[in-house]
Amino acid sequence: MEKHQHQHQHQHQHQYQYQHRYQWIPGSRRPGRARGWRTGDDFREELVVRPLHSGDIYASFQFRTVWDTDFMGQKKVSHYRLFPKSLGQVITKFSIRELHISFTQGYWRTMHVDGTWKELTNVLSGIFCASLNFIDSTNTVQPSASFKPLGLGNDHRFLRYATLPREIVCTENLTPWKKLLPCGSKAGLSVLLKSEKLFHSTFHSQAVHVRPVCQDPQCKTTSLELRQTLNVVFDLHTSGQGKREWSLFKMFSRTLTEACPLATSSKLYIDVTGNPLGEQFELSPATALLSQAVVLGDRRTYSVYDLTQQATFGPTRSLNTLIRWKSAEGELLRPLLHSERYVAGYGLQTGQIHTVMYNHHPYRAFPVLLLSTVPWYLRLYIHTLTVTSKGKDNRPSYIHYQPSKDRERPHLLEMLLQLPPNSVTEVTVEFERALLKWTDSSVISAMVPSLVAMDTNNTMERPLFSSFMPYNVICLTCTVVAVGYGSLYNLLTRTFQVEEPSPGLAKRLANVIRRMRGVPLL
Repeated sequence: MEKHQHQHQHQHQHQYQYQHRYQWIPGSRRPGRARGWRTGDDFREELVVRPLHSGDIYASFQFRTVWDTDFMGQKKVSHYRLFPKSLGQVITKFSIRELHISFTQGYWRTMHVDGTWKELTNVLSGIFCASLNFIDSTNTVQPSASFKPLGLGNDHRFLRYATLPREIVCTENLTPWKKLLPCGSKAGLSVLLKSEKLFHSTFHSQAVHVRPVCQDPQCKTTSLELRQTLNVVFDLHTSGQGKREWSLFKMFSRTLTEACPLATSSKLYIDVTGNPLGEQFELSPATALLSQAVVLGDRRTYSVYDLTQQATFGPTRSLNTLIRWKSAEGELLRPLLHSERYVAGYGLQTGQIHTVMYNHHPYRAFPVLLLSTVPWYLRLYIHTLTVTSKGKDNRPSYIHYQPSKDRERPHLLEMLLQLPPNSVTEVTVEFERALLKWTDSSVISAMVPSLVAMDTNNTMERPLFSSFMPYNVICLTCTVVAVGYGSLYNLLTRTFQVEEPSPGLAKRLANVIRRMRGVPLL
């Protein structure tokens, strides 16, 4: 999955993406001592806001929980304080060493393991209200060189990677994600996570990362780290405001009033790189606290607001940072590295998958490890694989290809390429579409998952298009139509009859007496 550290970037794309990505690295159990929550746990939250030259705004949330305990020990962990119990039980049951799962949408990424993998996806499907139960052997691969573990351990035998490009990301995935936070959505930075604002954006991505980390320099003992990240890009034009200014209230319809009481650190970062004297945009309220960090080889400068200090909120006891651009139009900056993918061809016999990677650096070449998975119903002609850069052949230094099996596993292609400076590299392969059975009606034969291009330090995911109607919407529509039609049908076909009311007891007794006396009845 994506490597979300203190690295924040925005890549402009011109295609839609609806996808779920999933990666898992289990580990063998080892004897050890399980510790309770009293031994130490820590929760930190931060929000990084970066104004883009196009007038858009980029916001990145990160919530980090570290617990000094051993889930792989023989003694069962039973006391939970900051770490979510639902995830802790899953990690213990399936012996997970590392877990990465992300839900992304917008413009602009064998032993007993296989059986455990299927069971694990079903459990996580219930936790995150996502269709992860559709992950099976037909969309799962075992990479040989990609996805180096971010935590301890380096055993690719237990690594599994799957992607669901058809699935859509919605509010049902955000609600359980927020419930994993120690303060939920009641306090701290999480109060800004309003679904109606987040999903009315150009780009939205939320992820969960679990990995073991060292407690000391010698790494004699380990801790478990849980990182929850959420990245969102608000478009200047689709937001409806039109002005080149942003604030926390305009982005999220809320302001910050306090930090999470359980957090040892809670900070808001505003990227002010290239704006030392305020010549590009004006930031208010101003802060004298600055921080510098190296992101993707570029030194960035941030204005820092410490939410644990009451002075940050001022006399109004509310923080609403405002960014107002001084120029009417902005320059659209090209990303240093980006890629795109599309399918060409016509009919069932003729088709091509084109992967285009751009390197806009003027003098530096980048080694890129390309991972591509293709569904089994697209039969690749691997002998037609071509890689060109600047009109010349670009021979990969490493290539691994695993052919697919019908209805069992997808194609897997891994290549190590060198992207020359200021160049466009294109990877092309031909395919034909398989003739599907009537039982394969759930397969969308025109859908190709996105590729993953990784250099030695970063992972970039470039998703493609998708179109899928959620199952719950179909059920709701059918239910409403059935209830409405059923009521109307009953009204049109039912026969109504008027019944005379039966006489009362006093009237019947009076008629009996009248009949005995020969008097006309009432």
